[in-house]
Amino acid sequence: MSRFQQGSLFKVKRKSSADVCVFRWYDYTTGERIYKKQIIGRTGQFRSRRDAEKAVVALRDLINVDVGTPRTVCDLEAHYRAHELAPGRKSFSTTENHRLLFKRYIEPQWGHFRLSAIRTVEVEEWLHSLPLAPASKAKLKCVLSVLYNHAIRYEWLTFNPISRVRTSQQRLRGKDVLAPDEFQKLVRNLSVRDRAMVLLIGSTGLRRSEMIALTWSDLNLRTMEVNVLRSCVRNRIGKTKTESSCRPVPLHPVVLSALFEWRKRSPYASDLDFLFPSIWHKGKKPLSPDSILEKSIRPAFAKEGIVGKRIGWHSFHHSLATNLRSLGVDIKVAQELLRHSSSCTTLDIYTRAVDQQKREASLKVMELMLPLEMRKLQHPSAPSKGRRRVTGVGKHMLRKGILVDLVGIEPTTSSMPCCGYSRKL
Repeated sequence: MSRFQQGSLFKVKRKSSADVCVFRWYDYTTGERIYKKQIIGRTGQFRSRRDAEKAVVALRDLINVDVGTPRTVCDLEAHYRAHELAPGRKSFSTTENHRLLFKRYIEPQWGHFRLSAIRTVEVEEWLHSLPLAPASKAKLKCVLSVLYNHAIRYEWLTFNPISRVRTSQQRLRGKDVLAPDEFQKLVRNLSVRDRAMVLLIGSTGLRRSEMIALTWSDLNLRTMEVNVLRSCVRNRIGKTKTESSCRPVPLHPVVLSALFEWRKRSPYASDLDFLFPSIWHKGKKPLSPDSILEKSIRPAFAKEGIVGKRIGWHSFHHSLATNLRSLGVDIKVAQELLRHSSSCTTLDIYTRAVDQQKREASLKVMELMLPLEMRKLQHPSAPSKGRRRVTGVGKHMLRKGILVDLVGIEPTTSSMPCCGYSRKL
């Protein structure tokens, strides 16, 4: 086994450019001693040598990942990044998210702690003190727990203190979905390109990373399907989120028509070009979905007077799931269409009961529990002393799915729509 290295940091003078700070060490991974060095940055970037030393902390940990047992959280993190976040092991988005959470939150707070010094209650109090949403705190806890599970896998530890940390994943507000009439209003106020995007993602439930990675060759005109083969995150083409995501999705003729109309106007319309290319990058990269959301989608909502909803690209995914449920589509079919790995995900996260369905369900329960009372409302008997007569208004309201409190209702001579009754004050 190779020895523990501190490496060396020194300044290199250059004639044609600014001086640079260089870190050098020896690599023993191949069994031989190989001299290596890496430029850290220009000397003007660092106010003192201490600042330069801080810049090489993570690199120094990386060159010692195979030397003995990690002592601190920072050492363990370096080993985890070298072995688990290596290219090809995890998706680009997962790798970048882990790196960001390590750098921004975990390293500054816990990096210098010894592995055995981390306490469950201290981590729990630290998470509660962060100005983050509950879901973000839960994600941060999960990443820290994964780090300790990595140590257990290599038999450096026997217990994960993060596993007993309590965090809440309750949303601060529910996910906003689009009603069918709101979707219609949105489509009417969009350009040809943006209309094609919204129709495509609204009818198929594609993730935004999957939508912008599509090329014209992915459209199968014979089967009227779109093949989802890749995703694009931060202009990096990679694999889809899960294996279940790599499934063809059916396309409606209206959606195909909108896509063909856009293809006629697109300056990049060959089979290998992106469906929605970036003009700025001359079609070599897809456009930014966030810019379309800010410059086109949300202004179209504001123009139609739809306010109070936070609409993002994933809102179309939630809206499709809710509409499928309102139509009574089989849950397995909905799961396949939304390309979820489990039907539990489709039911618990991506669907919600529609108000009309809840009203109808409530009426059915009342008919089951109080059949006589419900029958009196639908077929009222002759009026008697101490009892008001209720005419066909009850039946009319039941058909509309509206639960009405009939206490205090009496005839009135004033003209009112639908019925001649008003509430007694």
